[in-house]
Amino acid sequence: MYDPTVARLTYRGLLGRRRALILGALPALLIVISAVVRALTGADDQVAHDVLGGFALATMVPIIGVIAGTGAIGPEIDDGSVVYLLAKPVKRPTIIITKLIVAIAVTMAFSALPTFIAGLILNGNGQQIAVAYTVAALVASIAYAALFLLFGTVSRHAVVFGLVYALVWEALFGSLVSGARTLSVQQWALAVAHKVSDSSLVTSDVALPTATVLLIVLTLAATWYAGRKLRTLTLAGEE
Repeated sequence: MYDPTVARLTYRGLLGRRRALILGALPALLIVISAVVRALTGADDQVAHDVLGGFALATMVPIIGVIAGTGAIGPEIDDGSVVYLLAKPVKRPTIIITKLIVAIAVTMAFSALPTFIAGLILNGNGQQIAVAYTVAALVASIAYAALFLLFGTVSRHAVVFGLVYALVWEALFGSLVSGARTLSVQQWALAVAHKVSDSSLVTSDVALPTATVLLIVLTLAATWYAGRKLRTLTLAGEE
């Protein structure tokens, strides 16, 4: 279910010079902000929680997920080059799963590692806050990559839909409407982080068992449906 050639082409597309600069901008900004905040306020658990929760997990991780998830397949569909990929003797589920693995790896690398570094800078991992938000970033990376890969498969406006979900649904509605938080990848990841952290600062509106089930269901359902849509796209191209 993993094709090295597809993976290599996907990595090359995602980590080209222009996209790599975009992917690296937010992590670099997070680390700079963390260094400045630490210099101004010293080690403070509340500040670490605010920066990692308010910027890293709520903004940086989903945006990187949008770039990696949609970029893993969206450009190939837009320019028609996906037809050449589909003509190869590679099973369609293998293509989707390979691209998902690449998208997850890229999202994790550009979100979880900077989150951990920022946490160490902010409070030296006091009360396991840095580790907790790093785990949250890792968990969220999987769900976001699957969801946004699906968006890239079904729509030419995947980036727009991804940003609407990440910045409008989760950030806006999630902060105003309590019921919306139940359908928030961010809250599901926070439920896992709460289990890891020794701090009462890291909390979630979703219980861990519910969050775990929803994370698994979203990832599997999005991957399955993306494979189904890719199979339909193949038939349309052949016709």
